Amino acid sequence: MDTLLEAPSMAKRPCVCANDPVLRHSHCCLNPRVSQSDQMEGLLEAFLELSDSSGPSLHLSFEKLLDSRACDSDQNLLIDRALRLGSALLEAGKRSARKRASIHNSLTWALPPDLTIKVFSMLDTQSLCYTAATCSMFHKCAMDPLCYANIDLTTVVPKVNNAVVSTMIQRAGKVLQSLRLGIVPGPTLSPGSSQPLVYTIRNSVDAAGFSWNDKRSRQGKESSILSRSCLTALSGDSGAAGALLKRLHLYNIERMDNTALCAALSACPSLLDLEIVGLHVELRQTLMSVSTNCHLIERLFFESSKTGRDDSLKSPTCVDLVNNCPHLTSLALRGFKLHDYKVRILVKGFHKLKYVDFSTSYSITGTFLRNLGSSTGGNLLEVLLLRDCMHLKEVEVAKFLSAIIAGDFRLLRLLDISNREGLASEGDWYYRCYNSSMIPIKQVSEERPDICLLAEFPSEGSIIEIEQMIDILNSDASLSSQLSSHSLDSSVSMGSSESSYNSDQGSGNEDGRETGYVIYEESSDEVDMLVV
Repeated sequence: MDTLLEAPSMAKRPCVCANDPVLRHSHCCLNPRVSQSDQMEGLLEAFLELSDSSGPSLHLSFEKLLDSRACDSDQNLLIDRALRLGSALLEAGKRSARKRASIHNSLTWALPPDLTIKVFSMLDTQSLCYTAATCSMFHKCAMDPLCYANIDLTTVVPKVNNAVVSTMIQRAGKVLQSLRLGIVPGPTLSPGSSQPLVYTIRNSVDAAGFSWNDKRSRQGKESSILSRSCLTALSGDSGAAGALLKRLHLYNIERMDNTALCAALSACPSLLDLEIVGLHVELRQTLMSVSTNCHLIERLFFESSKTGRDDSLKSPTCVDLVNNCPHLTSLALRGFKLHDYKVRILVKGFHKLKYVDFSTSYSITGTFLRNLGSSTGGNLLEVLLLRDCMHLKEVEVAKFLSAIIAGDFRLLRLLDISNREGLASEGDWYYRCYNSSMIPIKQVSEERPDICLLAEFPSEGSIIEIEQMIDILNSDASLSSQLSSHSLDSSVSMGSSESSYNSDQGSGNEDGRETGYVIYEESSDEVDMLVV
């Protein structure tokens, strides 16, 4: 017995499962004290320790497992479970990689979050979206409202829909400062260019090399065309998004109408810069909405979608705009039918006006320029663009340049009187003038070298046939009769002597002298008494 007690004990046999993950997992499964999460970790560890060369054997094992199932439904269920588990494992691996990359980026990124947000706020909208998709750290910084203070969603082809616009505006919230939407023609135009910015969706697709049918098929179920409700988010949350908006530029949104635009403008009381190009909205209603809601506006750019067809502007609308928006310094109304006396109300009424652009407008003869340089309104003009105004008269341009030589318009730096159809003659606007012999261009260049004077006219050999001009006018039946009668009225008023240019007698369409109250005749059935 003593011998047995003193006999050396046998050495313990090492556990094989300690070095084999598969056996360790089996041991864990047989041990009831091991939790389910530990069992999952053991199984996953065993699976991940398989070598890359074990793919064929894994395939054979899975095939044997499928063969062990009696019916097709069980086999399909097993395949579906394998696909789901594989997808879950793949997603878990990607998520962990992104998490580790984010931790790495946060440690190596030199800027703190506040400066990162500041940098991101300087990016354009498309670059910001790309940055947000880089990593979770950048995504978190890119979701800050300050990054969306200036939203630019303009494109050459339709790519943006209402949902994208709404999401961007909601991200910006109360810090939204600038919003640009729609389709732009492409390259930025040079200053003073009269090339129209109006563009249709079909034009934009053609310019980008897509066929219209291809574009429609690419859109899929979700349309990429902005509709009339694309600006609804500005009015949401009691108008919080539009309350501090300073700049709103809208380009060629074909489905936008007067009601939707006026509703958006009513939510933007702080607007300073409004640019509208190619929208099917009426000039009169738009200006009424601006004068009612945007009293702080400083820049207004409005280009008609139908050149020469919009004759909706009335004198009371001009007067209301002048009275309610006294801070306006830049005014562009391009492609509209504008009579001289309405233009005169605007130019003389805005006492801070520095930039004027009436390019491609109809009915303007130039008589609104009379006595403009010595009046309260107009003497601050720095830029005056009258390019391709069909009814601009040569004699009025000559008188205007003579006033410049005499010392008026001291602040003027850019003047564009170019016309691809030539200037209208004094007696009949159908007769076009193609040379500048009557216009003192050389004298202006000598007396005022500080002025950039653009006076480009077609050569004598490129005279446009009268029949072609008549065809242009026939596109609007009412336009022809109104313009011809207007030309006769203007030619009669120009029978006065050169000295009458500075007598402030009318702009070609006015009736009566300029006093506290002036009666303007806009049509045969409309007579208004206005305070100017």
